[in-house]
Amino acid sequence: MSKLVILRHGQSQWNLENRFTGWMNIDLTAQGETEARRAGLKLKDYTFDFGFSSALLRAQKTLDLVLESAGHPKIPITYDAALNERMYGELQGLNKDETVLKYGAEQVKIWRRSYDIAPPGGESLKDTAQRVIPYYQNHIAPLLKQERNIIIAAHGNSLRALIMHLEDLNSEEILAFELGTAQPRCYTFNALLKLQTVAFI
Repeated sequence: MSKLVILRHGQSQWNLENRFTGWMNIDLTAQGETEARRAGLKLKDYTFDFGFSSALLRAQKTLDLVLESAGHPKIPITYDAALNERMYGELQGLNKDETVLKYGAEQVKIWRRSYDIAPPGGESLKDTAQRVIPYYQNHIAPLLKQERNIIIAAHGNSLRALIMHLEDLNSEEILAFELGTAQPRCYTFNALLKLQTVAFI
């Protein structure tokens, strides 16, 4: 058996300011750091062989704080832009409420919640999945088959793309799925990588 724990980064400064963050390299707030440490306490009884995160500071810092708070020894950690948040293009940095006033609530809802419609210059969730899932299949799944335990700290949309794959959800089901900040979700697999259990911790 192997375990995969995934968690979205703690609150970032632009989460607090209600801005589209995407690939902008924004740090955690003090609350975000507290959320990460709290998640680590939930994982004190877990052991991990490898860690993965995106190329963005807020996810990397979350992973560091989680492992430190959990009291885990150092493990190899791989950072890759394939696990980055969805790229929001021209919306990045804009306040979400102001964006609604500028483009209309219906248009913003389509950009945020449709599966395959991207904002101007950005990615759809489908686009995000097309980089996240191959990365998982090529770099993470082989380790799970070796019964290694893995932790991933990444982003709301990159993890939703992965959850869609792991839990065999369709495009409608995943759009309704919400992943809170620094809330660990644990998957267990058998040696054939067949999903056995899934639950928030």
